[in-house]
Amino acid sequence: MSKGYVYMVTNFRRSTLYIGVTNDISRRVWEHKQVRGSEFSTKYKTNILVYAEEYDSISDAIAREKQLKRWHKEWKWNLVKQHNPQLKDWYKTLRG
Repeated sequence: MSKGYVYMVTNFRRSTLYIGVTNDISRRVWEHKQVRGSEFSTKYKTNILVYAEEYDSISDAIAREKQLKRWHKEWKWNLVKQHNPQLKDWYKTLRG
């Protein structure tokens, strides 16, 4: 069973959040940075990783993604700011 990740990326102005799921977070965030994300992510230029959770299985990550997508916008931002108060880009921490 492969690991799964739920992640949130935002834009330069930190005004929009995109929630995604992947089995390779480094590759997936790199794709966002190369403007190879979803249509939504491409349109709103969400390429700054501000939050991520790791799961033992991709199915658990998908379940969490679905849960987070049902949350109110304010709840999502509160979760992000609880773990990343300065909304820094975590991408560099993924790359060692």
